[in-house]
Amino acid sequence: MKKFVVAAMVVLFAVGVGFAAQDMYSYEAKNGAVPFDHKMHSEEVSCEECHGEGTPAKIEIDKDSAHGDACKNCHKAQGGPTKCGDCHIK
Repeated sequence: MKKFVVAAMVVLFAVGVGFAAQDMYSYEAKNGAVPFDHKMHSEEVSCEECHGEGTPAKIEIDKDSAHGDACKNCHKAQGGPTKCGDCHIK
């Protein structure tokens, strides 16, 4: 019985780790990769502001959304970085 309980705890832990949000992402771009610190952003804004209502899911970012609603517009409003070299790392 002990082995079963331990095995169940290990499986539940592994599942939880698998569903946990990754802390750092890197978005590739022509003028340099853009690192994204999910943990820092989630401490500043609610999940719904980026992911919308419901269960948060992965957001696909392209150039237009990054330079618009997904990133830059919020950065302007919140005082975040807005210049190319502030986000793009060469």
